[in-house]
Amino acid sequence: MTNSISKYKRIPLIIAFQETSQYKDTYAGEIGTVALTAHLLKPENSEGKSVVVFMHPTGGGSYLPMLNSLAKQGIDTVWCDSRYRGTDSALIMEKVLIDLGNCIKHLKEVHGYEKVILGGWSGGGSLSLFYQSQAEKPSITETPAGDPIDLVSEKFIPADAVMLIAAHESRHRTFTEWLDGSVIDENNPEKRQQDLDIYDINNPNQPKYTDEFIKVYREAQIFRNRKITSWVQDKLNEFKNKGYQNREYGFVVHRTMADPKWLDPSIDPNGRKPNWCFLGEPQVVNNSPIGLARYCSLRSWLSQWSYDYARGDGLNCAKDITVPCLVIGNTDDDGITPSHTNNLYNSIGHTNKQIVWIEGANHYYFGQPEKANESAKICKTWLNEKGFI
Repeated sequence: MTNSISKYKRIPLIIAFQETSQYKDTYAGEIGTVALTAHLLKPENSEGKSVVVFMHPTGGGSYLPMLNSLAKQGIDTVWCDSRYRGTDSALIMEKVLIDLGNCIKHLKEVHGYEKVILGGWSGGGSLSLFYQSQAEKPSITETPAGDPIDLVSEKFIPADAVMLIAAHESRHRTFTEWLDGSVIDENNPEKRQQDLDIYDINNPNQPKYTDEFIKVYREAQIFRNRKITSWVQDKLNEFKNKGYQNREYGFVVHRTMADPKWLDPSIDPNGRKPNWCFLGEPQVVNNSPIGLARYCSLRSWLSQWSYDYARGDGLNCAKDITVPCLVIGNTDDDGITPSHTNNLYNSIGHTNKQIVWIEGANHYYFGQPEKANESAKICKTWLNEKGFI
């Protein structure tokens, strides 16, 4: 194994497959056909035996620094967008697994790759673990809303290894940690409980927060999530009882970036700066249109954001997998804090695993090419030790 820098080609891919459906999940296109866009970064002189595959439920990451760095290390790398790229308002996590499964199938059957390693970046980490758990131990035959979706008959091809990089525990766990626990009325987000409003200067609870405040606040966040879930279930049952089996309903979830740790760096501490998160100033993000789950459908809420019903749970899924795992955490991550990295590592139910920390690295390695290269070299060393390259 050498550390020489490889040149590579960026090859656009279209991965299309048929799916029986009565409606489109995303805007436009032929009903019954799903077309995924992907980029294959193929190094010169590549033997093409192994490939690292990245997918995020909604994010597009074809040009993230890490992918380029892996390709420069001589590693065949793919970023494949799910059908929901850029919009999570109607996202069904179980369908994202089908997208990832078809990507892996395409890479093996069309491009001839013998080994596939899942690259779980950020929200792609719990997705990768969810996929691998259903590939190794398939069990799901319906969505949390009760709609049929037979992942058992999909016969997903299991990956040969999993790499988790700056990964969080799950979308629903992370979202609930960020959810504003002060909101009293979902239809009027200006109606809030002052002593839980971390952005209210008149709130008597200010950083550094007490353990008692954090306990009460976390309970309020979970309570709010469950209250929305109860309303969603009632709404779906109302439609189904009237014979509207496919009826949907869009709604807004206000104030979704209010985790006390953004204001108090002593909570789940790392090298991040206070009053900041990976999307910007948290108080601004809390009300901005880019917040998680800001625009949502009933079915998407249950599949993606519900604290109790969403299944893409990295901690639970990690217990099922049997393949080697590498976990990389970034010590200055302003999106994913250390507890998520450590909890994922500890949840992996076998000993063929390794955890490594990149000192001083932020979430995306933006402005830190040397950190992206360091992470890529760690991946290359690990892949070589496991016999994949």
